[in-house]
Amino acid sequence: MDAALDATANQFELNPDQRAIQEMTAGFAADRVAPYALDWDRERFFPSAVIRETGALGFGGIYIREDVGGSGLGRLDAVLIFEALAAACPGFSSMISIHNMAAWMVDLFGSDEQRQRFLPKMTSMEWLASYCLTEPGSGSDAAALRTRAVKDGDEYILNGAKQFISGAGDSDLYVVMVRTGEDGPKGISTFVVPKDAPGLSFGPSESKMGWHMQPTRQVILEDCRVPAANLLSGEGAGFGIAMAGLDGGRLNIAACSLGGAQAALDKALAYAGERQAFGRTIDQFQALQFKLADMETDLQASRVLLYAAAAKLDRKAPDASKWSAMAKRFVTDTCFDIANDALQIHGGYGYLHEYGVEKLVRDLRVHQILEGTNEIMRVIIARHLIGRN
Repeated sequence: MDAALDATANQFELNPDQRAIQEMTAGFAADRVAPYALDWDRERFFPSAVIRETGALGFGGIYIREDVGGSGLGRLDAVLIFEALAAACPGFSSMISIHNMAAWMVDLFGSDEQRQRFLPKMTSMEWLASYCLTEPGSGSDAAALRTRAVKDGDEYILNGAKQFISGAGDSDLYVVMVRTGEDGPKGISTFVVPKDAPGLSFGPSESKMGWHMQPTRQVILEDCRVPAANLLSGEGAGFGIAMAGLDGGRLNIAACSLGGAQAALDKALAYAGERQAFGRTIDQFQALQFKLADMETDLQASRVLLYAAAAKLDRKAPDASKWSAMAKRFVTDTCFDIANDALQIHGGYGYLHEYGVEKLVRDLRVHQILEGTNEIMRVIIARHLIGRN
């Protein structure tokens, strides 16, 4: 019985290597991201130089194979990295998450030649990458995308537009989902499109609620010529590639929410211990103590669920997709609420930019939409349940 209890306890403990990853990432975030995050947000400044610095830490290819410069880490390791970065700035962390999704698609689905051509510069962060799936008329219904590619000799000609693309205009590579065949999922293919491809352009930077430190633009393809050698896994493989990336992407964005919520709770605790009202600090009032206790409980519940889901994805457990959807839904909803409660604890000061809480609220809100809306997460979870029964 004691051995069984020890084995169970060990499932919820990070190993020394994982703790070292946490500490290294937190140190970088505290030194190179946190001091500048509010300025980046206010000035709508994309810190590409600082993002590229993370390549030396192995963050350009976290779960990419080592033969092309990747770190060869697991999904739980990645969650720890994104969580720690997001405690300094969720927008910064999410941009690195998106880059890693694009690199992972090339690593898993690219040929040996494609892997050697693209990934060394992606894992080093010499080349930043964006992922292009969503279109003006297709979001959750990804199989309805209309951007089309037609073969012309040794090239394909791409026409269409992608919407809400993070890093667009600043990234060097774009992993783009297009239609090469029939309507529906079987007609979708995936191309790696370099920034200098003829016919590729970008819309104006969107004015957004949050994530101000990274640009979000349309990616516009007008008779855009891409070498046929940039097609991943052949025609018709694109929908499978897109779906394969979603479980990991959902865990990553949940990790960004978790890190942001931890920062919000830390700010709330510090403020409540300093703010005086009615002759004592406000953390001495039981109503606020109960609120803080609930926030901590919800935060730790989110962490346990997320880590468990990441461990399942690492093990390729048959229910990993369900757990990824559950973690994404629960963690992004719960952590947004924690950040919002932290703002409320700050009172009027929480509404001021300089305190950093309102930025966390704005940044975390979009996580309930990205990587499949949380309504779609409920559909996925329900389908798994019904299919099981």
